Amino acid sequence: MSKSDFAAKTLVELADNKLNESLSLLKKELFNLRFQATLGELTNTSRFAVVRKDIARVKTEVTRRRNVGAK
Repeated sequence: MSKSDFAAKTLVELADNKLNESLSLLKKELFNLRFQATLGELTNTSRFAVVRKDIARVKTEVTRRRNVGAK
């Protein structure tokens, strides 16, 4: 998934279940990247930063929705 997939405008349009699904997939990808790095198979180390930032974007949107719903 590219950065454009997780732009703020795109995240706002997603349903809650799709956000949670995206978060789950990103966490799995981060785990796989760590595993590849340990084995020495990782070629694109910059992918770590991209995935971590995407996770942060999704978590921020989830938190924003939870806070708006609580008010």
